[in-house]
Amino acid sequence: MKPTAPEGPGTVHRAVLPVVMLSLATVVSAVASLNTAVPSIARDTRAGLTELAWIIDAYALVFAALLLLGGAVGDRYGRRRALTAGLVIFGAGSAAAALASDPGWLIAMRGVLGVGAALVMPATLSTITSTFPAAQRTRAVGAWAGVAGASAIFGLLVSGSLLEVWSWRSVFWMNVVLAVVALVATLAVVPESADPDAPRLDLTGAAITVAGLGAGVYSIIEAPTAGWGSARTLLGLAASLALLAGFAVWELKRPHPLLDPRLFRIRAFSTGAFSLTLQFFAFFGFVFIILQYLQLVKGDSALVGALSLVPMALAMMPTARGIAPRLAAKLGPRRVITAGLLLVSVAMLVFSLLDEDSSYWLLLAGLIPLGAGMGLAMTPATAAVTDALPPEKQGVGSAVNDLARELGGALGIAVLGSLLQSSYRANLDPQGLPGPAAEQAKESLALAARLGPQVAEQARTAFSDGVQSAFLTASAALAVTAVVVAVLYRAPRPAAANSGAAPGDQADKLDALPEGETGGRGEIRYTRQV
Repeated sequence: MKPTAPEGPGTVHRAVLPVVMLSLATVVSAVASLNTAVPSIARDTRAGLTELAWIIDAYALVFAALLLLGGAVGDRYGRRRALTAGLVIFGAGSAAAALASDPGWLIAMRGVLGVGAALVMPATLSTITSTFPAAQRTRAVGAWAGVAGASAIFGLLVSGSLLEVWSWRSVFWMNVVLAVVALVATLAVVPESADPDAPRLDLTGAAITVAGLGAGVYSIIEAPTAGWGSARTLLGLAASLALLAGFAVWELKRPHPLLDPRLFRIRAFSTGAFSLTLQFFAFFGFVFIILQYLQLVKGDSALVGALSLVPMALAMMPTARGIAPRLAAKLGPRRVITAGLLLVSVAMLVFSLLDEDSSYWLLLAGLIPLGAGMGLAMTPATAAVTDALPPEKQGVGSAVNDLARELGGALGIAVLGSLLQSSYRANLDPQGLPGPAAEQAKESLALAARLGPQVAEQARTAFSDGVQSAFLTASAALAVTAVVVAVLYRAPRPAAANSGAAPGDQADKLDALPEGETGGRGEIRYTRQV
């Protein structure tokens, strides 16, 4: 079913690229865009901090959990079909979410959006690699990587602009419009391609992944209400670890696993993936918290809040595209990744100083090292994952890159959001309020602000305490990650695979994998993403 690429530049390629870029931007921007609407969602739906965390995280969690399966579906049944189905699901879920009036329905629909995104994202890149000839493929994939990186900031700015004029529902209607335009363009332009030799779908492995990640994130998000030391929280976390361990055992027995656990024996691969996970843990956790801080504590509008984060992007983009590759070539990726992680850790430490009286200059002092540190660490960590694998296994390398980013984002929102909620509830003491009103105040700052100026002031102080606690934890986590990378990272040996390497070298670790294995991604050959 693979299309025959026309000789030369071809109008097909020029038409396909903007279509898949639009599809990619549609699903990636949705990871961050709703963050600007969190305060207005809280006011309109009376959602507490726990429910707000679920509204944001349901999308990222389902997206991450189904990403590998989504790529396998596209390989087996057709990438154009996967794109089409994903855009339909994404658009329909967005329309249903726009009509929601309670937090539970919003959470469910955000999960539906995640299902669509998991089909769309891998299909966009595999469409490029299966459609473009080798001479044009590298530039096309470079454009894909650029759009994937810039879409989150684009989503924040566009949603912030919409909220100046309309309600939070306009963010979902924006998703509908983008999905419809991308769907029409896909049906008109994108050729079908598939892998006729793709293995059967590993539905059992996918189900175990969803259950394991779901149990863990559920336990973390609900911990502030249930108690971090409660039986429900501890049993949920234990069940999550058991399920994920079971996933590893299951995948080891599969001839064509979604993700072969033996790849993580390769230090460059495992430390690169670990670094990416923690980078996006910090980034998406930061965005979730800081936009609430700017709007609810500092009183900024949604657009001003989004614009306040632009210096981070201005520091990140040139660092990732130009400075990081040159430094990695000169100093080695280990040092550059470590330096980047330490810069992000310093940024989180600066953010932990924010309170209700802080000026924008303090926020800016953290945004610059956050952007520069992400740019420094992200590019060589991404390359480390793909460089650690031979050409025939680049599919799984790129899949793990995508998975690390989405999983890190889901965990960052869950963990840092829960720490914020725990500290907020512990430090808020709305004296003089009747029981129901006091409990309502503890649900979220947006609800507390409606209960009078005295309660609102106490709530802003308690929220600032939670911000400090969350960012201090993030700073410590990034510092530990920097130490892990500095100690454990070992660059792969390019010639090892053909040099009769001794046991324990990279060659043996790669040879231990099933021959021709691509991690369930069929014939996809992802070029390195930077």
